[in-house]
Amino acid sequence: MSLHPTLQPYADAWTHSIEAISEMVQSLAEGEWNRRTPCPGWSVRDVVSHVIGMDCEMLGDPRPIHSLPRDLFHVTTEYQRYMEMQVDVRRHHTAPEMTAELEYTVIRRNRQLRNESRDPGTTVRGPLGRDVTVEQAYRTRAFDVWVHEQDLRTALGMPGNLDSPGALVVRDVLLEALPKVVAKDAHAPRSSAIVFDVHGPVEFLRTIRVDIQGRGSLETAPALGPAATLTLDWETYVRLACGRTTPESVADRVKTEGDPALTTAILQNFTVTP
Repeated sequence: MSLHPTLQPYADAWTHSIEAISEMVQSLAEGEWNRRTPCPGWSVRDVVSHVIGMDCEMLGDPRPIHSLPRDLFHVTTEYQRYMEMQVDVRRHHTAPEMTAELEYTVIRRNRQLRNESRDPGTTVRGPLGRDVTVEQAYRTRAFDVWVHEQDLRTALGMPGNLDSPGALVVRDVLLEALPKVVAKDAHAPRSSAIVFDVHGPVEFLRTIRVDIQGRGSLETAPALGPAATLTLDWETYVRLACGRTTPESVADRVKTEGDPALTTAILQNFTVTP
C-alpha cells in the first residue's frame, strides 16, 4: 500500500533525516553522547532521546511515568516539561542502549508508514493531548527530525543535508510563520512591505506585506521600496527561527537595510519554535 500523496513527502523527509541520524550516532564513543548541541539544555543523547520518544508517541506507545528533576534550567513551560519527559527518562542510557532503541523505533515506524491507511485529515492525539490531523503530525515529525539532525551535525562537526527533503519541509513551515513574526510580533507599520532574501543551499526571496488592518501576508513577488530588507544565509535563517542562536551572535551573517528599529524588532522575534 502506498501512502496518501499529501503524506508521502513528509514520510520521505522523515526517512531521509532519521537514516542520517542513525548513521551519525552508530559509531559514537560514549563520551560523544554528552556533547552539547545548539538545542538549549540538550546533549547529543538528549536530542536522540527526544527523537526516539516522539516517534514512539507517533506509534501510540504509552508515555513514560517519570518525575522530572526540579533543577532543569531550560524547562520553564508546560510544553517543555512534556518534551523533557522522554528525554530525562533516557539520560543514563548507554551508547549501545541508545543506538539499539533508535534502530528498533525506526523499524517500527517504517512498518507504520508502509501500512498507513488513514485519511490525512483524520484527527489524532498530538503533544499535550492536542488534536491534530494525521497530515499535521507527519509534517511536524519531518520538521522536527530535520532540525534535530542539524543540531547533531553541529555538535559532532558533521555538516550536511542543508538542502535535503527535510530542509524543504522546514522552509515551508518557517515561511508560514513569517507574517505573524513581522506584522504581529515586530509590529511592522501598516501598508508596508518587508523583504527576506535568503541564499545558500536553500534559496528564496519572499515579501511580507502588512495591510491597512495590520495583517501580514506572504508573497513571492518582490516589493519596490520595502520598509526593510533582511539578507542572510539559509543555515543562519534556520538557527535564528528555531532558537539555536541569537541575533547578536550572528550579526555578521545578517545584512539589514531600511528601518533599523524594525529590523531589530523582527530579529528579536524571529524564533518561532516552542
